[in-house]
This record gives sequence, structure tokens and C-alpha cells, in this order.
Amino acid sequence: MRRRALLFSAVSVVGAPAGAAARLPVVASFSILADMAREVGGPGVAVRALVPADSDPHVYEPRPSDLQAIRAAALVVTNGLGLEGWLARLLPASGTTAPVVVAAAGVAPRRLGAGVDPHAWQDPRNGVLYVHAIAEGLAGVAPGEAAAIRARAADYVRRITELDGWIAAQVATVPPERRRILTSHDAFGYFGARYGIAFIGVQGLDTAAEPSAAGIAALVRQIRALGITAVFVETMTSPRLARTVARDSGAVLGGEVYADALSPPGGPADSYLSMFRHNVGLFVAAMRAG
Repeated sequence: MRRRALLFSAVSVVGAPAGAAARLPVVASFSILADMAREVGGPGVAVRALVPADSDPHVYEPRPSDLQAIRAAALVVTNGLGLEGWLARLLPASGTTAPVVVAAAGVAPRRLGAGVDPHAWQDPRNGVLYVHAIAEGLAGVAPGEAAAIRARAADYVRRITELDGWIAAQVATVPPERRRILTSHDAFGYFGARYGIAFIGVQGLDTAAEPSAAGIAALVRQIRALGITAVFVETMTSPRLARTVARDSGAVLGGEVYADALSPPGGPADSYLSMFRHNVGLFVAAMRAG
């Protein structure tokens, strides 16, 4: 534990400019967790996301540099719930001795068929659980900064909770019978359960899945029967299937939404909080127009 505490003040960040303050190296599996770790860790952490912005954590192929980053990390943050299958090989191969935070460890997972839905962060209340898990992980490796870490976490939780209320108010402006949305893969189940919206994913949970022609035809019939008027594509998935379904069903192809990855810095969804604001704006406008 003392070795980890010393890292906070003694580790130099690879590639940092000369004279830059040393920061605690933290590795997060994908961009949403990396944003949370930066919010909670503040200026004392240098966070690297293995899966970068606008990329798919379901099918990511690790690089040799990922092994090096994990080996040098003081803390590793993962989602869990089966999202990052590739980490099961990567962590032992790296030889890391860093503690691993499973951010979704406290979540009550949704079942979807025979599997578990890993997209728990899409319910802001679960996001609060993620923040607490990350804060305790950071406090454990940097006990001298624990009070500041927990204070940042508390402020972040306040902002997430306020956002949750804002989302609920926005969705409440849509009549219940219009709260139906089609997306390119089934990533919004937790979000839908939280706010009373029915989401249908063209590709199911797995972004690599390819529905059959019969499956697409059945989906088109379902869209028409339910009166769904808009189809949304997640930025990290191919729009081809969604375009096909939209064309065949008569639904409008909506804007790009963010589910499993943030946008690059300066984009419309470059943080966990802005991701919700961007998506909700598009979803609510489409449902109102239905």
C-alpha cells in the first residue's frame, strides 16, 4: 500500500512535458470510465482509456502498448458484466500488480435472454455507483489524497443526480404511447428501464451480430406495428443495417447517438454528462415528432 501511495507523488508520466507535475497513472478500459476517473481523480491522475473515443469496447483488439500501460498503472478501472472479454487475457499477460476496480460491481444487472446486459452506465443511478467504486479505488492507492478524491466524487454525484432529474423531466413531455425508439444495437436497456422508454436494437447486445433477412423483415413489421418513427445509429457501429431498416419501415434515420463510447474532445458527447444531454435531445425530439 505504501508503494501505491508513493506513486501519487513520485511517478512521472510517460510523454509528459518537462516540468509537468507527476500524476498517478490510471488505466480505464474505455472512454466513459476514463472520463469518470478524471472527474474523481482530478489533476493528480493521468488516465488512459484502452479503447479510445468513438471505438467499440465489445470487439476491441488490444495492442502491445496496452500491456505496457497496464503494467505501469497504479489502478485499473473496468466495467465488468462481461463487456470487456478481451481483458481476461490482457490483465494476466501484462504482469500488473495494480488493484482492479470493477465499476459495475454494485449494480443489479439486467437480464436479456440468457445473458447479462453490460451497459449499466446508461442509468445515471448506476453511474453514481460507478463513481463511488472508482473513488474508493483511487483513495486506496492514494490515501493521502482520499479526502479530496471523495469530495470530488460527492460533487460529481450531485451533478449526475441533477442530470437524472433533468432527463426525467424531458421524457415526461413525451406521451407514454410515443416512448419507443429503435437503435442500431441494444445498448439503452438500462436507460429505457429508468425513464419508461421502449428501446429495440437492430443488432441485439452484440455489435458484431448480423441479423438474418428474416429477422430484419420481422423487425420492420414490428416497427410499423409499434408506430416507431425514428431509427438511431450509435457512432461506433455501422449504419448499414439501421439504414436498411429505416428505408424498409418508412422510419426516419435520426442523428448519431453515443452508447458505449464518448466523442473525441470538443465533440457533442465528450463527457459522461454531455453524452446524456446529447442523446436525450435527439431522443425526445424524435419521440415528440412521432
